[in-house]
Amino acid sequence: MHVPDGFLDAPTSVGTGVVAAAAVGLALRGARRELDDRTAPLAGLVAAFVFATQMLNFPVAAGTTGHLMGGAIAAVLVGPWTGVLCTSVVFVVQALLFADGGITALGTNIVLMGVVTCAVGWGVFRLLQAVLPKRVSMVPLAAGIGAFASVPAAALVFVGLYAVGGVAPLPLDNLTTAMLGVHLLIGVGEGVITFLAVGSIIAVRPDLVHGARRVLAQRTLEVRTSPTASAA
Repeated sequence: MHVPDGFLDAPTSVGTGVVAAAAVGLALRGARRELDDRTAPLAGLVAAFVFATQMLNFPVAAGTTGHLMGGAIAAVLVGPWTGVLCTSVVFVVQALLFADGGITALGTNIVLMGVVTCAVGWGVFRLLQAVLPKRVSMVPLAAGIGAFASVPAAALVFVGLYAVGGVAPLPLDNLTTAMLGVHLLIGVGEGVITFLAVGSIIAVRPDLVHGARRVLAQRTLEVRTSPTASAA
């Protein structure tokens, strides 16, 4: 979904740039509450993972390929604010060094693939955590579903931006159908990758996964009746 230069008009690109800058500024403050000495190194690893997996494309349909967006998995692993920072760094490097996404569209790409995917992925993840059994084993499942939902959500936001400032001669209804159709399939791949990646970390170090903190805290706060107290 990397938007190239010239696909949106200047006012729309400037507007998304302002939104992206504000989101990154807020994320810098929010990340201070999410990271500590143990989890800070994980943020760098998450950014590297998202960068590497975005360079790998998988076939979708009719010659179309897709790649991991990474917002949801970053939000679950290191927190939504830190996730925005991780993905933003990835998009800046891709635009400046690999010409993947336009420089004038950098703000648009950060908003679509960073802010939207982190917000939607994390929101769906937390909603599922509220209704699913409070077990650590449910964290990868909720993360995978959140990741799946984040992809078509970003596609719909892109369609909205195109409706406001698109310059390419594409009918809006055709664009909406094509974007949703393709990105629903991409979302399946995103969900599977997120489920597997989060699950592998949960199996080894669940304490490092930001999205598992509430479950682990509830487990720690469980009151166990001692045998002596039971006898009394």
